Amino acid sequence: MPVGGAVSAQLGSTPIVVSQPSAGTVVAFSAVCTHAGCTVAPQGSEFDCPCHGSVFDGTTGDVINGPASTPLTKLTASVSGDKVTVTQ
Repeated sequence: MPVGGAVSAQLGSTPIVVSQPSAGTVVAFSAVCTHAGCTVAPQGSEFDCPCHGSVFDGTTGDVINGPASTPLTKLTASVSGDKVTVTQ
């Protein structure tokens, strides 16, 4: 995953998104949109919801554009070498 990029993944059966805002730093969020429960997808440095157009910041999970009004749920993420570990 390049710096400034993000990927979609699964944590068990839960869809998540993981991004790398700076070298060696990773953040992870639930990929479930807080508006209507659709799955968001990485689009550059943002996470976009295909259902109603909500856009979330890829570094903080904060809402950039509604209709969602609540940020994505943040998860605990760490990196060791080339392995990323995410937990709730």
